[in-house]
Amino acid sequence: MALPLITDPFFYAVAIPSVLLMGISKSGFGTGFGSLAVPLMALAVTVPEAAAIMMPVLLLTDILGLAFLRSHLDWRLLRFLVPCGLVGTVLGFLLFRLLSSSVVEALVGGFTLLFLAQRLMFPPKPDAPPPPRWVGALLTTTSGFTSFIAHAGGPPITAYVIPLKLNPLLFTSTMAFFFFVINLSKWVPYGFLGLLDMRNMLTSVVLLPLVPLGVFIGVNMAKRINQNLFYKFIYAGMFLTGVKLLWDGLR
Repeated sequence: MALPLITDPFFYAVAIPSVLLMGISKSGFGTGFGSLAVPLMALAVTVPEAAAIMMPVLLLTDILGLAFLRSHLDWRLLRFLVPCGLVGTVLGFLLFRLLSSSVVEALVGGFTLLFLAQRLMFPPKPDAPPPPRWVGALLTTTSGFTSFIAHAGGPPITAYVIPLKLNPLLFTSTMAFFFFVINLSKWVPYGFLGLLDMRNMLTSVVLLPLVPLGVFIGVNMAKRINQNLFYKFIYAGMFLTGVKLLWDGLR
């Protein structure tokens, strides 16, 4: 009797890079490239399927990333970010059946590109104050919402945290812990919505051995990379994510 998992070779051709990218991003670049994982996997399956398959991958990535980075956390910032993010996941659960993932992708992609355009055209002064708290609350709530719908929570919260000018390890670790809590909170709602079926979970188990490799690469890159170069990679990841999400949403 054949196991009820995905066997399409094209799926694994896009899923393997997706999982590696997620591991590298979440443990080395604070979700800079991680939001590409679901859109990339969605070339072979639907967005809800891709989001469900990534759930165990995200959990293991978060746990391994925190094992390496747990001593570099901004607890004061997290006490502000986590409650706002959880509010966003509740909104995502309530609106999941009403909003299509393509609409969410287009919105996230568009706002990500607008943020980057603003940063490049009007770069902040070195002594510029951090964004006001209400902006942080709005962007972090949006991050929880888009994370629930399409695992695309990286761009909104990154738009708030980048101007805080954290060092690479502190940035990556704080983002890793934030998304560990957010992703953990999604398990029960995803099960209630019927997304965590046997086919998706067994497919995810096949992909799990790739997670430690991605995390190892990401952690070692974060420890060695120059801070200016680090944020250039973050911007590059946000640009690629924004273009891909906007393209998929409009298409």
